[in-house]
Amino acid sequence: MPTKQIDEETGRQIQELQLLEQNLQNFLLQKQAFVFEKNETENALEEIKKTDEDVYKIIGQVMLKSKKAAVEKELQHKKDILELRVKAIERQEEQIKEQLIKKRDEVMKKLK
Repeated sequence: MPTKQIDEETGRQIQELQLLEQNLQNFLLQKQAFVFEKNETENALEEIKKTDEDVYKIIGQVMLKSKKAAVEKELQHKKDILELRVKAIERQEEQIKEQLIKKRDEVMKKLK
């Protein structure tokens, strides 16, 4: 079975393809971390809404008594920011997927 020589341009495109795949993997990991943090924040918000008692929050290694409304507002703001980050990552993820498909098609055509 004869082996095909990969020209310099095709080799460069394969490297670009690998880089795009790594970038996509990095975005997926970031997205996973932000989604996890957003879910934790949503759960904390739900628990705060259920209580009329005192609320505590942890700052560093200290737990402080806080006003329920202030903690709720802080968590809602954090949730909003996390949602924006997830959406931004999803947009970037889609762009990379499109580039990846295009680059993969180019490389496959050259290899055939």
